[in-house]
Amino acid sequence: MKHSARLTQLIDALRALPGVGPKTAQRMAFHLLQEGRSGARALAGALDSALESVVRCRRCRMLTEDELCSICSAPQRDASLLCAVESPADVVAIELSGSYRGRYFVLMGHLSPLDGIGPEQLGVRELEAILNEGTVREFILATNPTVEGEATAHFLGELATRRGIRASRIAHGVPIGGELEYVDGGTLAHALAGRQSVT
Repeated sequence: MKHSARLTQLIDALRALPGVGPKTAQRMAFHLLQEGRSGARALAGALDSALESVVRCRRCRMLTEDELCSICSAPQRDASLLCAVESPADVVAIELSGSYRGRYFVLMGHLSPLDGIGPEQLGVRELEAILNEGTVREFILATNPTVEGEATAHFLGELATRRGIRASRIAHGVPIGGELEYVDGGTLAHALAGRQSVT
């Protein structure tokens, strides 16, 4: 069945969301137009407001409404620790762990020459300015354990090493509470390669 032009436009717009395919987008569109018109208006207003006021932090590139995000402007954060992540969602995940008190640099992606994503798109110039300040003693590379994430971590690690800054990579391996028989071979290989002494 062929939808009207505006309904097709709405369905296509919803497909821009991660993990939303054509059927899910159609189901969402129908719900918003059938039963959720007040929610749809609230969603449209919130989206419009966010597009107008949410920007990248001048220092770390995290999403914020101010010039500096709440982490960069917090004096109690440890400025000697800098953690590079691929997305704002990664910052949220690390913050929820409650185990890190340093600062961040959000790459907004990873190196992917085939997709036209090089160092410039990742904000490497801004990152180098932070590393050149002399306050960072350890640069933690928390990119995803994918081929692109590993290549990005290697590239960024070299930037830190050239400046005499310790570069470390987050560990990858068996999750707490996981059972070895259900862990994939690649994860087990990483876990074995990154093993540590127990004494």
